[in-house]
Amino acid sequence: MNATRPQLTDPFRIAHLEIPNRVLLAPLAGIGNWFVRLQAKRHGAGLAVSEMVSSFGLHHRNERTLRELMRIDPDEHPVSVQLFGHDAEVMRSGAAIAAEAGADLIDINMGCPVRKVRRTGAGAELLRDQDLALALARGAAEGSGLPVTVKLRSGIEAGDRSGFDLAVRLAEEAGVAAIGFHPRAATTGHKGKPDYLLTRELVERVDVPVIVSGGLKSAPAARRAYAESGAAAVMIARGSLGNPWVFEELTGRRTEPPSSAEVAAELLWVIDRAEEHLGEERASRYLRKFYPWYVESLGVSAELADELQRSADLPRARRLIGDLAAPVPSL
Repeated sequence: MNATRPQLTDPFRIAHLEIPNRVLLAPLAGIGNWFVRLQAKRHGAGLAVSEMVSSFGLHHRNERTLRELMRIDPDEHPVSVQLFGHDAEVMRSGAAIAAEAGADLIDINMGCPVRKVRRTGAGAELLRDQDLALALARGAAEGSGLPVTVKLRSGIEAGDRSGFDLAVRLAEEAGVAAIGFHPRAATTGHKGKPDYLLTRELVERVDVPVIVSGGLKSAPAARRAYAESGAAAVMIARGSLGNPWVFEELTGRRTEPPSSAEVAAELLWVIDRAEEHLGEERASRYLRKFYPWYVESLGVSAELADELQRSADLPRARRLIGDLAAPVPSL
């Protein structure tokens, strides 16, 4: 490997923005709200990207979209807001609203493999309509006045390089500031080994930072992808769920796994933020997808994990978690 290759702890730039390190939180659909992003930043992520937000929801000023998805904590910056859609004028409008809300970057989702998103002509379906994809990127830049990045897959079907080709056009013709590249086909989802050598080919082809994602389930996996791909940075997605300490590992702040007490304290922090964000009733339902990520690290019994999962009472959930973290008395 080139001796001058930057370390993950080194800063890099996306347009005029300096990102303090090369370990980023990927957009997590239905998950990456303000406190999940803030959590990643607390643990060392250089940049966090929001869950995908409908450009139409912003354009039509949907109250819940504005209130919940456009909430940005002052300690998040720099922060990127990811938008999805299939209309350039609507994307222009949505990006302007995201900029008003405090976004530092606009990211456009061109890789979502979910059928209901693709059916609208958004997400990975944009790989089939590259001129529309270019128009969306230009519209977002013009509407927001901010640097625009994109996140896309390598193609739709296995062996398809349409995402690679689109990434080149976005850099050369639409002036995007960075490319998030997941080198697996949309139809494969999260299965199979990502083609990090294809990412390296893209790195050598374009003059903007390429950020690799896909298959980064652990700190060692992220380091391997960074080395193999030659990318400017890594973007952690599912590998961060219930494990924000992965950002500490990759930025040199931690070498040992978290203790049970640390895991429990982090989960209690998440509960507090969820209640602040959604209120007790909605938070109790929303948190059911978070609990399994954390209790697995706590090594609890299936019965206790199930009780926590079924609990609709946040004070009781907090007591259960406190009990899980309590040290076992020595005999």
